[in-house]
Amino acid sequence: MPLNLMPTTIEVLIAPAEYTLMLERDLRETVCVVFDILRATSTMVTALGNGAAAILPVAEIPQALSIRQRRPEVLLAGERDGVRIEGNQSGGVRFDLGNSPREFTAERVKGKTIAMTTTNGTRALKACAPASAVLLGSFLNLRATAQFIENRSPAHLLLVCSGTLDQAAYEDLLGAGALCDLVWSRYGGGTVADSAHIAHRLFRLEQADLLGAVSRSRNGRRLMAHPELCADVPFCLQCDLFGLVAELGKDGEVKTRFLAAR
Repeated sequence: MPLNLMPTTIEVLIAPAEYTLMLERDLRETVCVVFDILRATSTMVTALGNGAAAILPVAEIPQALSIRQRRPEVLLAGERDGVRIEGNQSGGVRFDLGNSPREFTAERVKGKTIAMTTTNGTRALKACAPASAVLLGSFLNLRATAQFIENRSPAHLLLVCSGTLDQAAYEDLLGAGALCDLVWSRYGGGTVADSAHIAHRLFRLEQADLLGAVSRSRNGRRLMAHPELCADVPFCLQCDLFGLVAELGKDGEVKTRFLAAR
């Protein structure tokens, strides 16, 4: 069957509770795109866009500390309850960076490898590891990610919303819907899960005022109420600030893949 006539599927996992179901799925022919708009995937994309060499996403604080012990040059980044990990949470080691993308400037991260732990984003990335490719999705690199998908033409596309704790996150669903919108001509005629229809239609409904929509979300309200973090919300909603694809490799490292290099 010609490549452009292969059956296609597109699906969105809306809530973290669905991660366990992925253990039962064969993901070898699937491209996964993970969204943690506020803020893990947005922050990792920003770090790579500002020249970071790699991100090492880990689930727990001790894993990040173990990497630093082996590799003293690695920066530590991460959050618990939205704010930077302090010494009282990590046996006396204050992390170099939190989870605000605005911290990850070129001056701080260029050429650096960063071990990063967040509440949900790293958990979602690990759940997708068996897939043929695992990409980091954000508004910041949306069109580049869509172009990668168009070029690769995977038969199965799975968009994974990281969520908050075990609940859905509105902003992640909007991000997944925005990517659906860009690739709909490729996948809309195939097998479309209801979850993809929901995300796509939701984005279409809210796209004229994304900041207003996200500001009403649970995470948006929390960040907007924090004087030092409120600017993260509009930052993370900038579209196509970086023309790069961020991919989790089989070695566990997130690195930049520019479309021009393909």
